[in-house]
Amino acid sequence: MSNSPRARVAFINTHPIQYFAPLYRYINSHSRCIEAVPVYLTNYSLRGAIDEGFGRTVVWDVDLLSGMEPIFAKGAETRKLSYGVTKMIVPDVWRIIRDGNFDAVVVHGHRIGANYLAWAAAKSKGLPVFTRGDMHLDLPNSRLKNCLRDILMPMLYKIYDGFLAIGSANADYYRHMRVTESHIFHFPFSVDNERFINAAKLTAIERATERGRLCIDPERFTLLFAGKFNRNKHADSLIRAVALLAERGTIVDLVLAGAGDMEGELRTLAAQQKDITIRFPGFINQTALPRLLAACDAFALPAENERWGLVVNEAMCAGLPLIVSREVGCVRDLVHDGINGVVCEPNDDVGLADAIARVIRDWEGAKVMGKQSLKIVRSWSYQVCLDSIEAAIMLSRRKKAG
Repeated sequence: MSNSPRARVAFINTHPIQYFAPLYRYINSHSRCIEAVPVYLTNYSLRGAIDEGFGRTVVWDVDLLSGMEPIFAKGAETRKLSYGVTKMIVPDVWRIIRDGNFDAVVVHGHRIGANYLAWAAAKSKGLPVFTRGDMHLDLPNSRLKNCLRDILMPMLYKIYDGFLAIGSANADYYRHMRVTESHIFHFPFSVDNERFINAAKLTAIERATERGRLCIDPERFTLLFAGKFNRNKHADSLIRAVALLAERGTIVDLVLAGAGDMEGELRTLAAQQKDITIRFPGFINQTALPRLLAACDAFALPAENERWGLVVNEAMCAGLPLIVSREVGCVRDLVHDGINGVVCEPNDDVGLADAIARVIRDWEGAKVMGKQSLKIVRSWSYQVCLDSIEAAIMLSRRKKAG
């Protein structure tokens, strides 16, 4: 592709997303072959709307716009964020794709109407359309829904030219839906590794200062959860697990960073624990998160039915050992039991306590696990995404030329 004109690729997004914007910026600054052009249906995340998961107004404190030339569909300044095949049917998407001088289109899954409109507009111009989603076969469904899925999804997927798989479980999902191997491209769910790794490099004094702000023991092993206080994340299970460890004579400080509908319940449960320290620093924005991660000794996400869990990538960038439920989508690729952490079952307080104990019984071993996390996540990067989208565009051009 190096001798071909730079391909303009439209990425259809509901709104500017803190994980995707740096990817588009990276593509534009590192590729001579691809220009990423995000198309946003709403500016929801820029105007400070309520994030339902966090239960509060969220304005991300990282740059979501520079390094690219985003296109906002008409009505983006007032349009609400919603999901469903009949939701977010934005007529202006047709004009944007038809008039945008694009060479390819990427849609994110099949949960909003605008994606189908973008597909139709692209196909009317003979452009390839790629899809990137986060589905995997371990997500719970009734037998009837699985039957319908296995009939309908292979038919739907015939309309796409390629599939940008975010990980192994997602790739297996596409294979199950009878997508041919040559149409699946490894496009890993990544974070801005460079920013997180650099921001998490704290001196001993800086780390002590961060722990002081959290009011945690400077010497005691500290476990961190960061994310939405939603039922499926099971932060409450962490409280009960560290309480069980305290009964066994092992004291662990716990930091629960985030917000959400379970916050009151979590604080009440924490207040009932007399022998352990549990801190609630609140919602932590993107620029402060690396320092918080680096101030702690291990990271835990005992969630169920989690499609990926990008906060695990972030914790790995800070060089932390991990305690993660096997129902978190990233586990197969990023969490290697006994190597960079421990894999546990969700909804099992005793098993979670045992998993935490495995990590903390050997502090030096935990540090080795953290180094392995950093090593693993370095290969799970935006550069791999760039290589994959270039390969996908090259394949589509060859097919068109042939």
